[in-house]
Amino acid sequence: MPNHFPEAPALQVSRWLNTDTALTLESLRGRVVVMHAFQMLCPACVTHGLPQAKKTRQLFAEKDVAVIGLHTVFEHHDVMTPAALEAFVREYRYVFPIGIDTPAQGSIPATMREYQLQGTPSVVLIDRQGRIRLSRFGVIDDMALGAAIGQLAAEDAPTTLVTRPSAEAEAAGPEGCDDDGCRAGGA
Repeated sequence: MPNHFPEAPALQVSRWLNTDTALTLESLRGRVVVMHAFQMLCPACVTHGLPQAKKTRQLFAEKDVAVIGLHTVFEHHDVMTPAALEAFVREYRYVFPIGIDTPAQGSIPATMREYQLQGTPSVVLIDRQGRIRLSRFGVIDDMALGAAIGQLAAEDAPTTLVTRPSAEAEAAGPEGCDDDGCRAGGA
């Protein structure tokens, strides 16, 4: 059966945060890539997209799933500078690699244009062979995204789900309850 999934275009990133080496899709080949395109002044990005990327990084093993952010600025250029982004990333404690999309002529940055993204937040899933399997503009449900990632990761290799209690759950103590659940006493 012929392959009907398009090859993911190269990332056109002018600078990377949270990594010592520039990432390429070739360097991530063999893993499912979850790319969250965002702007730091986009309300849905701040309340949903970026927290979702952070959770995805925590739940899936890095050997199976690579999570990257793409700061793709198409408005408010004068305030969304690399220095402002660095402070934003530090304040929100995002540790996954974040690329700054290369500005292009006009208002749409280079990678955003190549991927034909409609806006932010956007999620792009790239399979282990480097093909785009999902490109979605807007908020995507956590369960739906997790299922899609799991399906892609299971296509060619087993995925390890990393389960860690949240910091809030650990801080609540053995008998405390919080939004993550209630711990049984003495367990």
